[in-house]
Amino acid sequence: MSIHIWLRAESKPAEKRSPLTPGDAGILVKAGLRVTVESSNQRVFPASEYAPHGCEVADCQSWFHADSDVIVLGLKELPYSDEPLVHRHIYFAHVYKGQSGWGQILNRYVLGRGLLYDLEYLTDENHRRVAAFGYWAGYSGAALALMAWVGQKLNNNPVLLPVESFRNRDELLAKVNASIGTARRVPRVLVIGAQGKSGGGAVQLCRSAGADVTEWDLKETKMGGPFAEILEFDIMVNCVLVQSKIPPFITSTLLDRTGRRLGMICDVSCDPYGDQNPLPIYETCTSFANPVIRLPHTPDPLDLIAIDHLPSLLPRESSEDFSRQLLPHLLQLDKMESGVWQQARNMFEMKCEKINES
Repeated sequence: MSIHIWLRAESKPAEKRSPLTPGDAGILVKAGLRVTVESSNQRVFPASEYAPHGCEVADCQSWFHADSDVIVLGLKELPYSDEPLVHRHIYFAHVYKGQSGWGQILNRYVLGRGLLYDLEYLTDENHRRVAAFGYWAGYSGAALALMAWVGQKLNNNPVLLPVESFRNRDELLAKVNASIGTARRVPRVLVIGAQGKSGGGAVQLCRSAGADVTEWDLKETKMGGPFAEILEFDIMVNCVLVQSKIPPFITSTLLDRTGRRLGMICDVSCDPYGDQNPLPIYETCTSFANPVIRLPHTPDPLDLIAIDHLPSLLPRESSEDFSRQLLPHLLQLDKMESGVWQQARNMFEMKCEKINES
């Protein structure tokens, strides 16, 4: 049986990324796979760019009625529903760390006998993710944090206006540099998880913008938090991907200390809904429409950015990077009983077993 990939349209507002670019879709078609692409008015690559590469075009959100053997490929969460899921799905589901509604979502697969291959848990033999948006998440998060910090220092209200995707990183960096140019001093930035891809992107943006950046990784955090030293920085960017519960990096009690310099936090990792959040100081994500929230700590203002699709700020570069990483594994979809696909299925089945335990 030939493999049929169905690239669905994203339903999350402002999500312009794609896990598969037109050129890489064409490589799949040439390899003998069938690729259907849903029309989308959000995706940075319109369906018309896929058609010349041999892809079929379908209506937006029509995957639900596709043949049951179709493999549905996406990025972010599915639209809310109680309907059983019969297909095999590939996307970031955000349901394996006890997030709100995780049981209801997984139960849809159980009822429909579908399967979830969560992209976050598509890992190699060394337990490293085979495809990630990390670099561009860190890059974009640091950019917004710097601009919001400047807005805070200028007493702007809001400190950062609603944001939209940029055409490319040069345009974004120019915007950041122009913003920093209006500040009275160079900000001190702490990047936690600096040795990872996400942290690397954050560090690169900060250096390009002329910020004074300090890098922390396992060496600096292995003793366990909270860390009072964080209060000595203007901006903190968290890029640590946590897979198990650890002591928090900061707490509300710590943030209430007098003499706090810290005024801006960007949680690139952005997972406030489970018990593995190393920044247990907020309970809901922010968005492109409302990128910053003011935390209730005095006397000096403290703001936070926690957008769970930061790479959408640079949808073209981030999609091209991710698709390039994922492509070799999509070419192995005829061998889903082994390798990264089987590991992802094992994780799914283990988590489904916990539904009856909860």
